[in-house]
Amino acid sequence: MKKILLFQHITLDGFVAGPNGEMDWIIVDDEIFDHVGTQVNNSDVAMYGRVTYEMMDNYWPTAAAQPNASKHDIEHGTWYNRVDKIVLSRSMKGVNKPLTTVISENLPAEIHKLKQHAKSDIIMFGSPTAAHALMAENLIDEYWLFINPILLGRGIPTFQGIKSRVALQLSDRKVFESGVLCTRYEKISS
Repeated sequence: MKKILLFQHITLDGFVAGPNGEMDWIIVDDEIFDHVGTQVNNSDVAMYGRVTYEMMDNYWPTAAAQPNASKHDIEHGTWYNRVDKIVLSRSMKGVNKPLTTVISENLPAEIHKLKQHAKSDIIMFGSPTAAHALMAENLIDEYWLFINPILLGRGIPTFQGIKSRVALQLSDRKVFESGVLCTRYEKISS
């Protein structure tokens, strides 16, 4: 059975966004993109919450074709256009878009079915509300946390809705030139 991998940028004090959803503090550069590129390129399913999906879908379909496209724009844009996209959203129920499936109800059963039939691991980017829903059902198998060297003091928390203890094991870590620390934790099967 394939796994759900959550990729999230977080602050040192544990927030994924500021109080109004601000993400202007996130450090992204070629070194970080290259580090996660292999994992992303080996996946054929991306998962998002509605807000993150709309943000991604407004940018990535045409990013690779732009005259000033960076290496990352070309690679990720090409990847985005070929992979299946899963959107966790009640408000998008019934939306019909190519390569896009909306899950609006029965989250545990739908995710279990998705993991059984997936050809590769499923990567979830950001999407704090959707991530919290998955956390509440203990459905995330790996946490890739990109800890940015900043304190916000308040904002949207990284972890929320967890109903019971989840044991994790550190499986990888990397410090980038920018000061961002990537930690990868895998859920320990119980």
